[in-house]
Amino acid sequence: MGLSLRVSKQTHNHMAAKQVFYEGRVQGVGFRYATKREAMGFDVCGWITNLPDGRVEMQVMGNDDEVEDFLVAVREGQMGGNIRGEEEHYIADLGGVSGFSIR
Repeated sequence: MGLSLRVSKQTHNHMAAKQVFYEGRVQGVGFRYATKREAMGFDVCGWITNLPDGRVEMQVMGNDDEVEDFLVAVREGQMGGNIRGEEEHYIADLGGVSGFSIR
């Protein structure tokens, strides 16, 4: 009789909000639009915008696991190769934001 091993993934059910700054070739290449399309596959809300210094800022909120999975998808998605730097910070709840928009 063989030994059976069962592994369960611990889930984080609390909400998380993050501010992320992306550096690299992230303006003028469709990065914001690709990120918005990527967000449609996740239960997250927030927004993304270009900054005057050439970076892109995103604020995203949702279940902690959804936010983390979404950020991985952005890094590994079609525009991920354009990212040369990324800075993440936990922030306060985005209050009143629904959906994911481009600003």
